[in-house]
Amino acid sequence: MKKNQNIRKRKIGPPPSVPPGKTRITIRIDSDVLASFRKQVHAAGGGNYQKLINLALREHIADQREPLEATLRRVLREEFPKRIARAASSRGR
Repeated sequence: MKKNQNIRKRKIGPPPSVPPGKTRITIRIDSDVLASFRKQVHAAGGGNYQKLINLALREHIADQREPLEATLRRVLREEFPKRIARAASSRGR
């Protein structure tokens, strides 16, 4: 506990309520990563580094999504040669 912290002023009770659509979690983030987000917020003149982390995660998720057509084409390219090879080897027996 900090030396100058006044115990009498501390709030006791449950943590503040979480807004709808949000989930309260506890995660471990590398110190340098957290420092980078805090630095970006400070350079922008203030704000909330948690919102910046959330935005970065959303952008990453959006970049990872593959359209259905692309997914189907990729799966077909991967699977058809295997099935053709199996069919050819079973005919040769």
